[in-house]
Amino acid sequence: MTFTVLIPARLGSTRLPNKPLADIAGVPMVVRVAQQALRSGAQRVVVAGDHFEIVAACQAHGIEAVLTRTDHPSGSDRLAEACDLLDLPDDSIVVNLQGDEPLMDPELVTDVAHLLARHPQAAMSTAAHAIDSVTDFHNPNVVKVVLDAQHMALYFSRAPIAWPRDTPDALPSPVPLRHIGIYAYRVSFLRLFPKLAQAPLERTESLEQLRALWHGHRIAVHITQHAPGPGVDTPEDLARVRRLIKG
Repeated sequence: MTFTVLIPARLGSTRLPNKPLADIAGVPMVVRVAQQALRSGAQRVVVAGDHFEIVAACQAHGIEAVLTRTDHPSGSDRLAEACDLLDLPDDSIVVNLQGDEPLMDPELVTDVAHLLARHPQAAMSTAAHAIDSVTDFHNPNVVKVVLDAQHMALYFSRAPIAWPRDTPDALPSPVPLRHIGIYAYRVSFLRLFPKLAQAPLERTESLEQLRALWHGHRIAVHITQHAPGPGVDTPEDLARVRRLIKG
């Protein structure tokens, strides 16, 4: 199978200004993300930036990039525009890799793309890994997902799910799963998604993927044995990633 990796990148960031262009070992962060994606076996890797500086930085390092509008409310809207700019066919598969994930495992990119290809009944696929800490299980910043027997998502939540009624201070069985924010889409669905009405549950949890479930679309979930490397949201995150890459 073939798939395309699209990397949305927005220059404005309240916690880390000019985040996509942050230097990591002499390379802009968004370029390093694209270089990781190229190791996944993708047919094509394209950065969808909202500023000419992002596009120029990518092109200077041999990375394909397109300039998208600055007023998109979400990354999915940006990717939908990129699909149109690139004239991608509706039946093709696109992986959404965030531009602040310079340590993402290329194999995981491959896995979510292949999972979606194997499940024609799903509109999207994503990934998760086992939670081994009660603290993480109760942490609202750790998004949890529960699955059905076919490894399709039943629900995503910031709350601890499934709740162990009789042993609330322990991890439940089966083991809880932490959602990893990487997605594969069929392009036809990616073009549809921004047009779907926002779901009440999406607003409550502040989780965009709940919109797909609310409207009856299925999400296949790949379970990986390893947590991905840390992403970059803050200056402290950036310093940590720089240390990890240098080491």
